Amino acid sequence: MSQPTSLVLRDGPALPPLSHFKLAAFDMDSTLISIECIDEIAALAGLGQEVAAITEAAMRGEITDFRDSLQRRLAILAGVPATVLDRVLAERLTFNPGARELCAALKAAGLKLVLVSGGFTFFTRYVAAELGMDFVRSNELEIADGVLTGHVVTQDWGDICDGEQKRLMLLACCEAIGCRLDQAIAVGDGANDLPMMGAAGLSVAYHAKPKVREQARVAINAGGLEQLLTLLR
Repeated sequence: MSQPTSLVLRDGPALPPLSHFKLAAFDMDSTLISIECIDEIAALAGLGQEVAAITEAAMRGEITDFRDSLQRRLAILAGVPATVLDRVLAERLTFNPGARELCAALKAAGLKLVLVSGGFTFFTRYVAAELGMDFVRSNELEIADGVLTGHVVTQDWGDICDGEQKRLMLLACCEAIGCRLDQAIAVGDGANDLPMMGAAGLSVAYHAKPKVREQARVAINAGGLEQLLTLLR
């Protein structure tokens, strides 16, 4: 799995057909979309290098506590005007190749789609609407007097959507629709996606960090997300 072949299927039982699956859960940043939103917020605010260094270390698994890494990055952004969020959405956010095609095909096959992100609701609302997501969980940035406070808002499930929350969201959505875990697909790229990828029947790494590629059943290392469909006949 360490070889950068475009599409890698790790040895194991034959993959079931698409009709076997009932649910697909996706990370957002660097998976469905081409950016890490927090890095782009920081870049437009002139704080890019400081924040991006923490993001990279967290995604590689060098910072193992996602909560800590997010809080450290948010603290750097305290005082940034909230209008920067609008600029990131308008100027920086683009979908990764094949994201729309894969989600449309999965929905057409009857799967429920889950967007579960350590990113922010400002962006997941847009992405979820564009891709037809059925369930969404992400972090809500706290804004006061038009600026970011450096904190997130506590929601009914908790405050920070980390790896464990992603796993719990996958489990809850499966239960809600009567889906066994072997009927669930999880797609991600970073270390905090591993808990939900480990719980799902099919784990897919997209342009992922080596640690994630090595643990996923399927790794898409080049090209678009739609390639998954070639394995699920």
